[in-house]
Amino acid sequence: MKKLTGLFLAVFMAFSIASGQERNDVIKVYNEGAKLLQTDVQGAITAFENVVTLSEQVGESANDLKSKATQVLPGLYVRLANNAMKENKSAAEIIKAAKLASDVSEKYGNETGKNNASIILVQGYNKMGTELFTDKDYDNAILAFDSLLVINPDFSNAIFNKALIYRAQNNNAAFEESIDLFLGKLEAGKDDQAINQASTLALEYFRAAGSQANQADNTDEALELLNKAAKYGEDKDLYYYFADVYNKKKSFDSGIEYAQKGLALETGDAEAKAKFYFQLGLGQEGKGQTAEACASFKNALFGPFAEPSKAKRTNLKCQ
Repeated sequence: MKKLTGLFLAVFMAFSIASGQERNDVIKVYNEGAKLLQTDVQGAITAFENVVTLSEQVGESANDLKSKATQVLPGLYVRLANNAMKENKSAAEIIKAAKLASDVSEKYGNETGKNNASIILVQGYNKMGTELFTDKDYDNAILAFDSLLVINPDFSNAIFNKALIYRAQNNNAAFEESIDLFLGKLEAGKDDQAINQASTLALEYFRAAGSQANQADNTDEALELLNKAAKYGEDKDLYYYFADVYNKKKSFDSGIEYAQKGLALETGDAEAKAKFYFQLGLGQEGKGQTAEACASFKNALFGPFAEPSKAKRTNLKCQ
């Protein structure tokens, strides 16, 4: 019996010594990782991943070391992703590193790490989208910006960049939707510069599209586009195109109204005002207001409107 008891004791002591040695092995690896924290992020990650693996093999006696390692790992993966961004690595590398950091943070229940990884992931997709946009790879640029907006729907730069892409593609509906969404994210008084920039961009885009439709004698389409432009502010040239379209449609009251609006905004010389007076004259002529039309065409006798105004005055028998 004494021999049996001694045997059990010897086995227990041997097991205890082995367990203690195994824990010491984990401690050694943990300390190696701790030394690398500030100088070698990837080396520290490798060490702490080994701590987790070894701790699971050792069992309960190493659970505290595993817990410490899993608390450190998410932040290290975030640092690795952040370093990729600082080192100006490719967008694909930044995105890959940020996704890995997010996955590790999710695995170990680290909300701070997950949030920080998301911030870097947004920057990675923004870099990718911007580069693709510059290369005129518009479809893939849109995919990159859409991936970004899934993570952060309020990232207004991505929305604005999408609007720029749709402008380049002459996609009226998508451009309008994106620019309106962008403007809706901005705050008056705080974001006035961005509001003015986006509003001017949209006004000029739809004004140009309306002008092109007008030149093609698609007056209904022209009016639709010019009305879209008018959502974004006042503009003398916009009012000129309105006057031209309405006069073509024989809506002379509206033609006169917009010609006068354009004149009110035009602060240039007589030649600059000539085009508005010409449209004003057309509207007045259409309404049978001959004397008023003669006066307007007289004021339009400048620059490219000199000859057509002279012809109008001759036809109207102006004095």
